[in-house]
Amino acid sequence: MAERNGVKVSWRQVFAWRMRRQFLEPRTQPSASEVVGRLCGVQAQVWSVAELNVALRQSAPDRESVNRDVADRSLMKTWAMRGTLHLLRPSEAGAYLSLMANTGSWLKPSWTRASGVTPQQIDELTEEVAGILDGVVLTRDELVTRLVADKRFASMEERLRSGWGSVLKPLAWRGVLCHGPNRNNKITFTLPASQFGSDWGKMPEPDEAAPTVIEAYLGAYGPATIETFDRWLSLNSTSKPKLRKWFGDMGDKLTEVDVEGRKTLILTEHAEELAGIAPCEGIRLLGGFDQYLLGPGTKDEVMLAAEHRSAVSRAAGWISPVVVQDGRVVGVWEILDQELVVTPFPDTGRLPLKAVEKEAAHVARASGVSRLPVRVV
Repeated sequence: MAERNGVKVSWRQVFAWRMRRQFLEPRTQPSASEVVGRLCGVQAQVWSVAELNVALRQSAPDRESVNRDVADRSLMKTWAMRGTLHLLRPSEAGAYLSLMANTGSWLKPSWTRASGVTPQQIDELTEEVAGILDGVVLTRDELVTRLVADKRFASMEERLRSGWGSVLKPLAWRGVLCHGPNRNNKITFTLPASQFGSDWGKMPEPDEAAPTVIEAYLGAYGPATIETFDRWLSLNSTSKPKLRKWFGDMGDKLTEVDVEGRKTLILTEHAEELAGIAPCEGIRLLGGFDQYLLGPGTKDEVMLAAEHRSAVSRAAGWISPVVVQDGRVVGVWEILDQELVVTPFPDTGRLPLKAVEKEAAHVARASGVSRLPVRVV
């Protein structure tokens, strides 16, 4: 791992570099697939929020870009990092899923106790579902009905029908199940290999997948620590020796960066650009579950002060839309009665109203409404 003397930067430089890499400053006109690829996936358990978070990164928001790229199969929806639903590019998804499968969460006794499903049953389900979904698209009801007709899976019916998908997630990570196109507002499942053909390819082994995922992550959310990477990937469930080996094996591809006393890593190819970037300035309104925040995580106290985390990371895993000033989260916002209501954190100070109104106009375009008057509370 390379160390360069003098690679010291401020957090505002880090934020500026991340915003540039994440299509936030300056905004350009990337496709949904380009945004998803750069961000290592876009969280998609709330479809309209995923659409908004992509559109907000486009200088001329294209509200149909996500649906269009899903329809032409350049994007797929599946359970991925941290067990949450994401949009991923099919050609890249296998690497992310391989690292999730590598955690082996379903092998732990605690998982068996909570789910009522044994590792052997997951192995049997994996084999059975791969065969059932090969070349077809089935609703959850159709898939579960086929499964529970087999006495091996009859006792799992309630768990298999659960909207949380806990029992299905290991199957997604093993590459035998992903979401297909909705059918009359019902979700469907299919086999990635049959849905995406050559774009899907073969799932790599974890040691082969790791450098691909690490490079992608640091290319959007660097500089970062190994621990931050694992929190984003698996909520710190990856073997620590494996993590250290994966990062260590990358050698001179990584450069150590001192960010105001914190030792972090960046791709060597990006170190010079990072060191030369001007500090972050300005306002951005980002949607709920936005990757700018989820990449480093809501526990990153440099980006989001600990005393304000509960306003952003709320009950049932909900992540609020946020106000970002000079790269840091300084408040939250919501749309109420056709008004964009901004709630700054108590210690934020006065927000520049014209800049907030300009951002609100961009949110309006991305949301498909004519205008959104701003109210700061």
